[in-house]
Amino acid sequence: MTKRCSHTDQIELTELPAESAGCEDCLAAGGVWLHLRICLSCGHVGCCDDSPNKHASAHARATEHPIIRSLEPGEEWCWCFEDEVGMLIPQIKGRTQIPPSPMLSR
Repeated sequence: MTKRCSHTDQIELTELPAESAGCEDCLAAGGVWLHLRICLSCGHVGCCDDSPNKHASAHARATEHPIIRSLEPGEEWCWCFEDEVGMLIPQIKGRTQIPPSPMLSR
């Protein structure tokens, strides 16, 4: 039996922003990130769980917004935190220009 996401009805963001300055929380606090993820409910840009502060998953827990999408170049996958399943969501359009990871430039 294949696991499926039961939260796709909560997707509000179907067009990715043209650019992002980075993880919103890291930028506000002076932190660093490795990879960027965007919340498909509200558009919040957070950092991945390999980043020191794991802002994308913290945002999902705090807001109950279950689905993120990778903003990394060449990556189109999405992840549902609630159902713990990855997927592609073809109706999400666009590409986001992002800065290089501050963790990789150290």
